[in-house]
Amino acid sequence: MSVQEMKPVKEGKVREIYDNGDSLIMVATNRISCFDVILKNEVTKKGAVLTQMSKFWFDMTEDILPNHMISVDVKDMPEYFRQDKFDGNSMLCKKLEMLPVECIIRGYITGSGWASYQKTGTVCGIQLPEGLKESDKLPEPIYTPSTKAEIGDHDENISYDESVEYLEKRYPGKGEEYASKLRDYSLMLYKKCAEYALSRGIIIADTKFEFGLDEKGLIVIGDEMLTPDSSRFWPAEGYEPGHGQPSFDKQFARDWLKANTGHDWTLPQDIVDKTIEKYLQAYRLLTGKELA
Repeated sequence: MSVQEMKPVKEGKVREIYDNGDSLIMVATNRISCFDVILKNEVTKKGAVLTQMSKFWFDMTEDILPNHMISVDVKDMPEYFRQDKFDGNSMLCKKLEMLPVECIIRGYITGSGWASYQKTGTVCGIQLPEGLKESDKLPEPIYTPSTKAEIGDHDENISYDESVEYLEKRYPGKGEEYASKLRDYSLMLYKKCAEYALSRGIIIADTKFEFGLDEKGLIVIGDEMLTPDSSRFWPAEGYEPGHGQPSFDKQFARDWLKANTGHDWTLPQDIVDKTIEKYLQAYRLLTGKELA
């Protein structure tokens, strides 16, 4: 008897989501996107690194907040998922009503935050001390939420007060409660995990969390957590403020694309190999294990 083929109900640049009745199956593919374009190459094992790293963090933070993970073992999923292409990179999850705010925590000043600070001394409206250098550690991590855009649009940074109004419109009577919980949980998760990562040789410069409501209306962590796709990971060794830092993510791919025209969104194999080595190195450092 042939296994019934399942089709994703939602497909992002890198993820596919399948409906499994009262649960979902999230598959992190080996696709890689840079500058909002899906490249023609696949990066072997990348999906497994993202899924297994999220599992690692979900397990570590259960004392702070529940998460949506049920299992990463394909034996717990419908038979269709017992193919090699799903093994290791698929997660069976609870269904949540996702809250429409991306919860961004910045522990260091870099990227768009650094550009904004140079102009105005602020990041997302938050006043920062004078004299910070690029990549400096901030005195305290800051919470800078944004709205979640549809695919193709850009997320919009909003202030904490705007996040209260934004959530109040969608959940009357709950705006303040949800906004403050999202902020507080995000900061607690970041502080615990960034401290652990630093002890393993990785600086988590910034990250984004996504949360949803479970069937009881409680806030739960959803989506992915603290992966090189949703965070900026820097090696602690050689960290030096005053300029950009090397990172454990798509930097090799981005740099090559910027430096070469006429590439047709295809990377040379050595750049693909260097990119996956960065993902695997981050996984090894954080978990102390090789990716199975």
